[in-house]
Amino acid sequence: MTVAATASPLDPAGAAAQPAAAEEKAAQLNGADAEEGDDDDEDGDEEAGGDSPDKKKKKKKKKSKAKKKAEKASVRNDTPQTAPPSVPVAQLFNGVFPVGEIQEYTHVDNTFRFTSEEKRAAERLHFDEYNEIRQAAEVHRQVRSYARSVIKPGMSMIEICETIENGTRTLIGERGLDAGIAFPTGCSLNHVAAHYTPNAGDTTVLKYDDVMKIDFGTHIGGKIIDCAFTVAFNPTYDRLLEAVKDATNTGIKQAGIDVRLCDIGAAVQEVMESYEVEIGGKTYQVKPIRNLNGHSIEKYKIHAGKSVPIVDNGDQTKMEEGEYFAIETFGSTGRGYVMEDMECSHYMRNWEVARAPLKLPRAKQLLSTINDRFGTLAFCRRYLDRIGETKYLVALKQLVDSGLVNPYPPLVDSAGSFTAQYEHTILLRPTCKEVISRGDDY
Repeated sequence: MTVAATASPLDPAGAAAQPAAAEEKAAQLNGADAEEGDDDDEDGDEEAGGDSPDKKKKKKKKKSKAKKKAEKASVRNDTPQTAPPSVPVAQLFNGVFPVGEIQEYTHVDNTFRFTSEEKRAAERLHFDEYNEIRQAAEVHRQVRSYARSVIKPGMSMIEICETIENGTRTLIGERGLDAGIAFPTGCSLNHVAAHYTPNAGDTTVLKYDDVMKIDFGTHIGGKIIDCAFTVAFNPTYDRLLEAVKDATNTGIKQAGIDVRLCDIGAAVQEVMESYEVEIGGKTYQVKPIRNLNGHSIEKYKIHAGKSVPIVDNGDQTKMEEGEYFAIETFGSTGRGYVMEDMECSHYMRNWEVARAPLKLPRAKQLLSTINDRFGTLAFCRRYLDRIGETKYLVALKQLVDSGLVNPYPPLVDSAGSFTAQYEHTILLRPTCKEVISRGDDY
């Protein structure tokens, strides 16, 4: 989830180096072909005309600005990243950020796209858009690389989340709604599959036998990277993590223009259920959590309308060119079904409800703060604390009751079970599929 010809080298903060094959594909897709270079091209044929070579006029092929920009390679400069990372990613590159992993479309009706000049030209028009989300992806790679290197048993959930969030704010160059954190950092433990982040005063500490899902997002101009991984120290859970990682990669491989969502779900389910894990002397089949899905992403909208199932649910909806998707899968040793439980921490403005009557002046003031600071991006109670909001719980409840704000409580499977998650953001470009958030870690 790297650009033509030159990728960023692996650094202390984990910028992923692009494989050679991906570099070659990226170079091809960005039009870096010899015949399209800046070589002089003669008008006419020497044998056909009578003019001597010194009198012949030569013309240079001119490239459009969009094409020149799209062909510019991502180059890492000499500025080193620190540990912990503190140098904004924008200062580490030449203004062009690494392309993600390139995968060709395999659907029979789309194989022409990879070499289509018409489709390449369409992509060049979107270079700035692609470059911004690639910057957000590079931030994600570097932040998660550092986080994976320092997370260990004994750390509090708040300490883990603040390590990730402060790193994101610094590396992305946080600028209000123009660039920053896309949603609260999830650090759901064990049977809690998603939507848990600690509220103030939470003293939960990570243990050796915990299975923790780290799900965090970055954005530039509302272009969101949604990417997640699972942390487990006890090798007992290795097969569980392997199953979910394999299932997520299967979903990515199956995704593409005109692909039916149910077909992706069927492929994911088949792979996930082929794994077993032994825990405490008992063998469990790894089950996909059937009521959790991947999703389409739009500008400033983390869940944009289409859901990508991880079981075959019969949904005939198709993916379309130009769409962004979060391909995520969840595996469980429990029932494979989650319900809402525990104290809520995640909230998000309901963009479908513009206004509603509010009795409390405090609720009106809080709504104004939410609109100004978060817009339609998700937030948590810690974020309200951070910007100085106090005594807001009654006002927040009124916003929820009025439908202006949606709550997203933790989602839990059966007690005693273990769940895992892996996720990447992909872009269905006109010529190919780009796994924008891919790194050398997963």
